[in-house]
Amino acid sequence: MTGKLFNFCDLLCKYAETPKEEGIDGSGSCHTFIALYCTKKKSLVHKNMPCKDKRPKTIGKASGKVKGKR
Repeated sequence: MTGKLFNFCDLLCKYAETPKEEGIDGSGSCHTFIALYCTKKKSLVHKNMPCKDKRPKTIGKASGKVKGKR
């Protein structure tokens, strides 16, 4: 082993989306689906399979300010 951890395909990746076609993976539920659409590969991929291209989604910068409070 090289000591590297695998990255697994999931919705935390910036390339991953739920499939646009309803019921494409036979589940019909967001909690039991087994397929993801990879925008990088432009195809359906198995959720939770090892992926060397996984990149975390970026979240907008937080300003540190809370609205309505001084």
